[in-house]
Amino acid sequence: MAEAAGALLSVRNLSKRFGALVVTDDVSLDIAQGELHAIIGPNGAGKTTLIHQLSGMLASDGGRVLLAGEDITRLPMHARVRRGLARSFQITTLLDGFTALENVALAVQARSGSSFRFIAPAASERALNEEGLAILTRLGLEDRAQRRAGALSHGEKRQLEIAVALATGARTLLLDEPLAGTSHEESATLVALMRSLKRTHTLVLIEHDMDAVFALADRVSVLVYGRLIASGRPQDVRADAQVRAAYLGDEGA
Repeated sequence: MAEAAGALLSVRNLSKRFGALVVTDDVSLDIAQGELHAIIGPNGAGKTTLIHQLSGMLASDGGRVLLAGEDITRLPMHARVRRGLARSFQITTLLDGFTALENVALAVQARSGSSFRFIAPAASERALNEEGLAILTRLGLEDRAQRRAGALSHGEKRQLEIAVALATGARTLLLDEPLAGTSHEESATLVALMRSLKRTHTLVLIEHDMDAVFALADRVSVLVYGRLIASGRPQDVRADAQVRAAYLGDEGA
């Protein structure tokens, strides 16, 4: 499978094994700039492992990852972030003792190289705080700016984690089950947020909420036992007999 023209993120024959267990098995796909590409499949299909490989959190045993034509397969996670590729996690990885604004400002600082000091006057790092607050405002968290991350609701933590990813300057976001554990209201807020982000960012989404997936995705890829069994427009994937048999079942009707 040759790299598709115009693909922002390309995966070629990617594989990962843990001992005798093959977790991702010769996965190839292309993600176009500006699209929301959902990766779905049953538990244990290898979805999170694939996101680990794309983000650089986990080294691959074979294959390549290309971002805007650059081979980033061997680059560590922080180097991929500098190139505009950032991720969220199934379990939030925030600094619970710091405020929402401090969490975002730290990510801005890491990108800008500024010397962020919490004990210094706020004016000395005004640019960091102003950019951090602008990001929180975009995500609807401006009124939570001075609240400790650990005191936020689960849904707000998921929003904040996306805010931190945005603060790195990322243009491509890898979102690992952002709706997991959220209430109906929180889920609706996050779906609206992802719909808004589609206008400015490329999104790779792992999600079990099929209503959200088929409402949001431009394209859908299906992993089963580490292998990609289908990839295409949501309506085509939903109608695919192999996908229905392996994963969607009656939900695909």
